Amino acid sequence: MSTTPAVVGVIGGGRMGAGIAQSFAAVGASVTVVESDERAAAAALERIAAGLTRAAEHGNLHEPFDRVLDRVTTTDSVAALPADADLVVEAVSEDATLKARLLAAAERVVGEQTILASNTSSLSIAELGAALTHPSRFLGMHFFNPVPASALIELVVAPTTSHQTLRTVSAWTHALGKRDVIVKDSPGFASSRLGVALGLEAIRMVAEGVADPQAIDDAMTLGYKHPMGPLRLTDLVGLDVRLAIADHLHATLGERFAAPRLLRDKVARGELGRKSGKGFYSWK
Repeated sequence: MSTTPAVVGVIGGGRMGAGIAQSFAAVGASVTVVESDERAAAAALERIAAGLTRAAEHGNLHEPFDRVLDRVTTTDSVAALPADADLVVEAVSEDATLKARLLAAAERVVGEQTILASNTSSLSIAELGAALTHPSRFLGMHFFNPVPASALIELVVAPTTSHQTLRTVSAWTHALGKRDVIVKDSPGFASSRLGVALGLEAIRMVAEGVADPQAIDDAMTLGYKHPMGPLRLTDLVGLDVRLAIADHLHATLGERFAAPRLLRDKVARGELGRKSGKGFYSWK
């Protein structure tokens, strides 16, 4: 396999999936994005086009916009994934049953050369890989939001992941202009486990009236040089996503990851962060 995958499939065209598709198309890959229906597929293509427009405006697109976008196709069926795909990345919501089902369906379509990956931020790679016939060609590729601008991909290795799979995906990571960190399969991996721990404590501090969200975030950005405070980051990731990860970590690692009532209440009210217009900040 080359240092850049020529043919890539992305299952899920939401914010993360669209960013993944954009990133691979921008380095020359032919990308097929799978969504749940025709309407969702059209919306995914619009997200990718908008991302490419922003990249062009910032001077980060090294080919004409139309040429890059022409390398992206969308479909509403996993069966339409190209059989000659070098890589298929699953990037749907944090639902282990859904992810395992889609990964198994993709494996039945693609060839034996295809590497499968999940963009999960916390679920067990070994458990997802149990649904596959060839788990040696499967690993976690945890991208970060926003994908095109992020410098990191967390590569998560299960006991069944082959060394060749890891080497190949690491090379592809560098071809995207990103760096990788390699972690073994464990609850929350490295990034989510630490990030959620900080975010949950920040939410508890808001609930206890220690300080307002801006003050807490400023303490971390100005005092500890974090590029973004934990509450603004929670808004960017999505409060519902943070809650789902916290619940998973609570179940696997114990009480220190119990979600604060404030987080549950906000999610119940639909205050999900930037995507809903309101979280710990107003995004309207």
